[in-house]
This record gives sequence, C-alpha cells and structure tokens, in this order.
Amino acid sequence: MKLLTSKIIEDFAKQGLTGELPDSEKKVIAKYFFPVGSTIWYALEYNPKESEFFGYIVKSGHNKLGYFELEELEYVTIDGLHVERDLDWESNTTLEEVKRGDKE
Repeated sequence: MKLLTSKIIEDFAKQGLTGELPDSEKKVIAKYFFPVGSTIWYALEYNPKESEFFGYIVKSGHNKLGYFELEELEYVTIDGLHVERDLDWESNTTLEEVKRGDKE
C-alpha cells in the first residue's frame, strides 16, 4: 500500500502549517495505523524535503503532538504486517474531532 499519494501531498500543501490554527480548523489529512498495534498517527502537516510529518500520535493512551518520518512508517514490520493508511479516512476531519473521539 502506498502511504503517501500525490493527492495527499497536494492536500498537505493546501493546508500548510497549522501551528497557529485552533484544533477546530486543523484538518487531519491522513490517518496511519498498525493493524495489530495500538499506535495511530494522524497527519496534519508534511514536509516533503525532510519526508517528515507533524501530527497527533495516539499510543497506548499517551496522546501527543509530534513529528514522525515517512521512512519510520514504511519500514516498521512485525510478523509480516506493515503500517497502513486508512483508505476510508475523510481528510476534512478536524483535530478537534479526533481528540473528542468523534472520528477514530
């Protein structure tokens, strides 16, 4: 599965940097998850020069904003399973909705 498509990169570029926006205006462009794990990466920004995302990371109840790399997502493999992109994710979902638990 391709974790990053040209359409998704375009959506990140349209949104730009989100630091000054309230959570209700920050769009979660892509959602990544490990099928048998508890970690979910909600990507808000993407820096193509560094292949780095900024987003909301949910891991075993420890939720935080932070950076994660495309390479990190592409190369994690456990028992033959890889990180996947949620193909049904709606990129108009806001960070506020994710934090409230309205969208998972």
